[in-house]
Amino acid sequence: MSEQYLTIQQTGNYTNTIKKSRFITHLARIKDEDDAKAVIAQVSKENAKATHNVFAYVLGDTNQIQRASDNGEPSGTAGAPTLEALLQHDLRDVVAVTTRYFGGIKLGAGGLIRAYAGNANTAIETIGIVVRIKQKAVTFTIPYADFDPIQHFLTTNHLSIANTDYGTAVTITLYLDDEHLQATLAALNDFLNGQFSPTIGASQYREVPLPTKPKL
Repeated sequence: MSEQYLTIQQTGNYTNTIKKSRFITHLARIKDEDDAKAVIAQVSKENAKATHNVFAYVLGDTNQIQRASDNGEPSGTAGAPTLEALLQHDLRDVVAVTTRYFGGIKLGAGGLIRAYAGNANTAIETIGIVVRIKQKAVTFTIPYADFDPIQHFLTTNHLSIANTDYGTAVTITLYLDDEHLQATLAALNDFLNGQFSPTIGASQYREVPLPTKPKL
């Protein structure tokens, strides 16, 4: 599995009305195709009276599993635009189910594509995206006299303290990317003149918000 990837922040829904048709996009994280099928079945059951329950999902390190269904809408007007929204946001391990309650006005092929793509895109942006990144917890203890200098060192190197315990000495916990772990440990050891005995935890995925793009 890759060291980091993008996914949705949490399970959620987004609803919009277009020419009297109500579109409800449900997003959820999934681990495998059984998860995806369970979400699709649950949303479809909860919206059994809906005109359509369109779905798309992506799975795998390189999104090698991609599935989509128009669920009765004209071919290529619903499932494919929903799938494309997931891919355009570079999401992994996510299922999207868009429920449509027909309002009596036909949208045409182009209108359907815009409606399903737009609803999925807005749902993703509203619910939010996080970066899941593989990191290790690094914990070490220093004298109080070294605390201010180490804070400055960490800030200068764009590293954040995750936790600080104050006892007879100061115990600091950082989370470091696997890719930069050894170089950072070496730099800390040099900075602390060899007085550095870290405890390193197992690799695990942690989540950080996706940086927002500045408005021009």
